[in-house]
Amino acid sequence: MRLTRRQFQRLVLQAVEELPPHVRDSLENVALLVEDWPSEEYLEEAGEDQPGSLFGLYVGVPLPQRYGDLPPLPDTITLFQGPIEEACGTRDEVVREIRITVVHEVGHFLGLSEEDLHRLGYS
Repeated sequence: MRLTRRQFQRLVLQAVEELPPHVRDSLENVALLVEDWPSEEYLEEAGEDQPGSLFGLYVGVPLPQRYGDLPPLPDTITLFQGPIEEACGTRDEVVREIRITVVHEVGHFLGLSEEDLHRLGYS
């Protein structure tokens, strides 16, 4: 299943819009990015060794760990279009995976661990 970048980005924004308002509001200083595939640096950051296994990545300081003022640079949530599309056979599957990945990465921003997200069904 292959979408244009614009179509994929619209689905990401739609997934963000579906978040509860108080969660959306907390993303004010978070940049949402879409890239084709994760770089070696991103794979290393995530502890992954296969590019197709990384659908998204949060980079920043989770809200519960912040002290004082906000960091000068925005945190980032990056979704990787190639791995998501490669794992999905239909548009509906892509939409579902984007939603799960957005919630997963926002969960990290909110301070949830991989174990927390797995327990909640967002892994």
